[in-house]
Amino acid sequence: MKKRGFLSILLDYAGDKKKYYTVSITAAIISVAAGIIPFYFIADIITKLIDHNEVFNDYVFDIIMILVLFLIKGLFHVLSTSLSHIAAFQTIKGVRKRATDSLALASLGDVKSENSGSLKNTLCERIDSTETTLAHIIPEVSSSVLCFLGTFVYLMILDWRMGLFSLIPVVIGVISYGTMTIGYEKYYKDCIEKTKVLNDTAVEYINGIEVIKAFGKSESSYEKFEKAAKEGASCYVNWMRNCNISFTAAMSVAPYTLLAILPLGGILFFNNLIPLNTFVICVLMSIGLISPLINAMGHADDISKAQVIFKEIDRIVSIKRLSRPTVSKAQPKDSSISIKDVSFGYKDEEVLHDINLDIKANSQVAFVGPSGAGKSTIAKLIASLWDPNKGDIYIGGVNIKDLTLEDYNKYVSYVSQSNYLFNVSIMENIRMGNLSASDEEVIEICKKCGVHDFIMNLENGYDTVVGDSGSHLSGGERQRISIARAMMKNSKIVILDEATAYTDPENESIIQKSLAELVKDKTVIVIAHRLSTIINSDDIILVNNGVIEAHGKHKELLAKSPLYKSMWNAHIQAKDGDIND
Repeated sequence: MKKRGFLSILLDYAGDKKKYYTVSITAAIISVAAGIIPFYFIADIITKLIDHNEVFNDYVFDIIMILVLFLIKGLFHVLSTSLSHIAAFQTIKGVRKRATDSLALASLGDVKSENSGSLKNTLCERIDSTETTLAHIIPEVSSSVLCFLGTFVYLMILDWRMGLFSLIPVVIGVISYGTMTIGYEKYYKDCIEKTKVLNDTAVEYINGIEVIKAFGKSESSYEKFEKAAKEGASCYVNWMRNCNISFTAAMSVAPYTLLAILPLGGILFFNNLIPLNTFVICVLMSIGLISPLINAMGHADDISKAQVIFKEIDRIVSIKRLSRPTVSKAQPKDSSISIKDVSFGYKDEEVLHDINLDIKANSQVAFVGPSGAGKSTIAKLIASLWDPNKGDIYIGGVNIKDLTLEDYNKYVSYVSQSNYLFNVSIMENIRMGNLSASDEEVIEICKKCGVHDFIMNLENGYDTVVGDSGSHLSGGERQRISIARAMMKNSKIVILDEATAYTDPENESIIQKSLAELVKDKTVIVIAHRLSTIINSDDIILVNNGVIEAHGKHKELLAKSPLYKSMWNAHIQAKDGDIND
């Protein structure tokens, strides 16, 4: 994708509020100009005083104009700031929505390749940090630069020599300030990378605190965090230290236009090369010349940071999306599944090779095989979490790439062994399967799933807040709620990827019996290591090394597949060992 400039990205995200920026910048220009023009009337008053004019009425117009311009300056500043704030918040809203929509429509593999700590930092803190830039700096800098140019042009019209004299300190200041940008991209990227490492280390340290304490690794783990914190701070300190001399020189020289214009203008005046009133006006205008430019220069760093942040957001928004239409081209006729010549790989490593498989509607099938064989990958491709690198998947005779994600999600419920629960009540977590469901419908599905009793034994029942990622519940409890949420969705296809991995045998038996009733007239795909739980499946599919090695019913596979037979014998021996223990 072609990289876009900062202004192009900004106006894109501003949406229909971009016109607010145009009006805001215009109002800011009027405000800044209204702050500079009074110098002309002040100069006129000074000239009259020098000429010993003692008629008060000759000063009235100048005084009135100064007051009017002062009011105009304030009013247009308020208007500019108000409009720019509206545009800024709209832009931030647009940025967040576009970024989150992009992540929702991207393949799971691409999203998971992004560091979660860095994504959170970019989408929350770093976007928020651009508010000042968007709301204040853009209109103010734009107007300041234009007013500087306008004032300079006016000086040149009054006397081109005085105009050029006034630029001497400005040029020195701009050159000094410009040296601060040397290596800017390198320094800022280093700071961003160090900040990402710090965020990731902090998240890792907090999430792993239990393991750290259990294995006595507190000191070494804290040293890692401490090192990341020091590097995260030192990169900014070193950057600022390298800019100190340039910044000091720029701010010390640039404001003092009088250092050049007074002596040089004085020479012109005493040699009768410039009239007194022009000399006075030029002196006063030169004082107002540099103020808007200094204001613009002072925001250069913020603008550069905003550029980097918005380009990072643009990269997130540009993540490759799943190939899906905006309107479905057809609707599945049933819940059958067909996989045709599908190959898939993570990055450069292919893990599935030319998979072909037909699953009948309303059948119950199980994927089994050694760890890493590709079982879960096939399930995730069916669940449309990735797109195959080659081949196609069909639901009810319709290619899933011809269905919108919204329509496809109505057909498929996916439950993995590590489902996420939101930090809301159990009732609201389960209702996410069907947002229009009533409390009574949620309770009814929980009874059918066999989770009602355990929920009612909690302190607040269905109103119990589960904590971040469901941290207030055990792994088995989280899974049971995830299964209830999936059943609440009432999809025609249900994928259970090790969905009972964390449950104890007693609860697993309850869940299995409950699911047997709930999944009638549905196509069910089960991935399980406990082979005894899937022996009654309509079809057992043995996956090994990324290919389908065999499939059939339990007894058929025992007879024809040495690998399945060895897996079954190992499972039986493990169960006998558990019973003996």
